[in-house]
Amino acid sequence: MKHRTRHTAAAPVVLGVALLLALTAVPAAAGIEGIEVAGAIDLYARADYVTSADGASILIWGLTDNATGRAQYPAPTLIFNQGDYITINLHNELDVPISLVFPGHDVAGAGSCGPVAAGPLDMTCQVASLSSGTYSFPAEKAGTYMYHSGTDPALQVEMGLVGAIVVRPYGFDPMNATAYGHPDTAYDREYLFFLTEMDSRIHEAVDFNESLEGTDFLGDYFANYWFINGRTAPDTLAGANVPWLPTQPYNILPQMLPGERVLMRVVSAGRDPHPYHHHGNHALIIGRNGNMLESAPGQGPDIALDVFTTQAVPGETYELVFTWTGENMGWDIYGTPAEGMDHDCVDGDGDGFGDTWAGSTWEHEFCADHYLPIPVTLPENLDLAFGAFWSGSPYMGAAGALPPGEGGLNPNSGYTFMWHSHTEKELTNNDIFPGGMLTMLIVNPPGTEIVE
Repeated sequence: MKHRTRHTAAAPVVLGVALLLALTAVPAAAGIEGIEVAGAIDLYARADYVTSADGASILIWGLTDNATGRAQYPAPTLIFNQGDYITINLHNELDVPISLVFPGHDVAGAGSCGPVAAGPLDMTCQVASLSSGTYSFPAEKAGTYMYHSGTDPALQVEMGLVGAIVVRPYGFDPMNATAYGHPDTAYDREYLFFLTEMDSRIHEAVDFNESLEGTDFLGDYFANYWFINGRTAPDTLAGANVPWLPTQPYNILPQMLPGERVLMRVVSAGRDPHPYHHHGNHALIIGRNGNMLESAPGQGPDIALDVFTTQAVPGETYELVFTWTGENMGWDIYGTPAEGMDHDCVDGDGDGFGDTWAGSTWEHEFCADHYLPIPVTLPENLDLAFGAFWSGSPYMGAAGALPPGEGGLNPNSGYTFMWHSHTEKELTNNDIFPGGMLTMLIVNPPGTEIVE
């Protein structure tokens, strides 16, 4: 049975001191969801449907590594080790020819056009409908990349034949992780931000076998959905692999502890630029398009860019490092004795930050702000709007009394910061606000366990 795109009203969402989205979910994992590939992998191209948070059901052409499973949007994230030789076996179950290209890699192919020598793969090396082809290449450089169909990309990338590639550096150690092998690219947690947009009219026309001949994919294109990891807000906050999003398994609710280095792998896979903004602090771009931003080999990211907003250009990828300590907030983020939050700030090593609190290691309290009160009069609880991230207190680690209906996305009572596109239309789901490219960062109290 065919399904037309359905547009229904989203549930009301209340904005308070911060954006408060009421949704019960499992917290995000501290790493990137994807497929660890060593050698060869089979990918199957087939049609399926994704849903938006406004209730729309939209046809996509996706990929999956499961011979009998659902297609995925975006395509599965493929994780390689630098130095490995990779083979992708593509099985085309669609009724049109497709192909795969891997920007940044020298690929050899064997599709309907016959064998192709290693090099930037000819976009005409296609896999015919109901047939298979092979793409092989060495994973020579660490970094973040994308892969996508090279056949009629204006249509096929739009339909969903696009995904991310992560190449781990030589000798990668997950306990001492680096993005590029250099110690200045070290990180504690990593998250993927795969940015796409969609004009649902195109998907609807394909769904109902309407002719696209004469369609101006540039002049007539008008996106009405914007996705992070294949989801629109507030579905971005739901856990990975939730059953009601079977074709959109990748979540995006980043979490961290104060002082940790979070690696943001940003992939701009659509046709529009996306100014992606991260509240809480600037971020440092340490790599772009699989190249560490260094002035000379061995220098590390010495020409990294400090950015307020990531200007994600179509077709580009970025690695950014984000950290947060509460430094220079002007008040004690952990509370004062008046709030029953007695604690010490002992700067034993002279770096300006506390070393211990109540016998635990709390290395990231800024001692110059120790016991300074919050410089505003807080409203009464009755004057606040409650939602999923309510902690009951402005102080990290103090939950207080939680109101009925609290959403449960902040179990450790950490700070929440909005992360979103700075283009206002990209915060909607087909004109319904809030939605689109929007999620939250949770900074959890030191010493707490982040539930993955």
